[in-house]
Amino acid sequence: MATLLVASAIVFAVLDVLPGNVADVMLGESATPEGRQALVEKLGLDRPPLERYGRWLHGMARGDLGISVSYDTPVIELIGERLAVTAPLAVLAMLLTTVIALSLGIYAASRHNRLGDVGVMAASQFGIAIPNFWFAILLILVFSVKLQWFSAGGFPGWSADSGGGFWASLKALILPAVALAVVQAAILARITRSAVLDVLREDFVRTARAKGQSPRGVLWGHVLRNAMVPVLTVMALQFANLLTGTVVIDPRLRSRVRTT
Repeated sequence: MATLLVASAIVFAVLDVLPGNVADVMLGESATPEGRQALVEKLGLDRPPLERYGRWLHGMARGDLGISVSYDTPVIELIGERLAVTAPLAVLAMLLTTVIALSLGIYAASRHNRLGDVGVMAASQFGIAIPNFWFAILLILVFSVKLQWFSAGGFPGWSADSGGGFWASLKALILPAVALAVVQAAILARITRSAVLDVLREDFVRTARAKGQSPRGVLWGHVLRNAMVPVLTVMALQFANLLTGTVVIDPRLRSRVRTT
């Protein structure tokens, strides 16, 4: 919270120091002094900086984020409109990431220094090196242009009244989710492998093996429970990154969002 307050204060101070203001941007160079002054008073730009910053903080505490200068619409409505696509996309991408990464990471750790382990690590390194936007374009070329299994762009909306619906919207999210999940799954698979290997070297694992438990029983009953602590931490960070980092991938969905 303290970091957010400091960041908001710095941004506010920089915008206040820079020449010009929002009124100049909105009205353009052809604005009359009277019209500019009227807009300045309407937006409260004639008030002291500390008072304006305090009013903004008070609005934030009440959930009032103000009016967007670009769209002349409440900011909270714009955020909700974007989250209708971004949040489901991030959740779907995180689900794909979890399934792929845990499966590959556990598989590689259980076959340490064997062909399966080397193959998974090589594939994960390749996945980390792939740019999301390039992979998204590749998916569109293959599955939208060539095979025509998915739409190349647009989002039909979750409401059936607008011509969309749950399944149509979910289908529109699959390609962007896969493009986002590839890099995240490659990173998480390597972390899962390392965490599982670290736990496999612990004394209690050797004790469980000495008691006659099968390798599968030791892995699923003892190792994974302890190895999931660092993995879950990274997963939380990855989900936050997906919520804020889908700007490169999901613009292809934006063209029809405002019509829903």
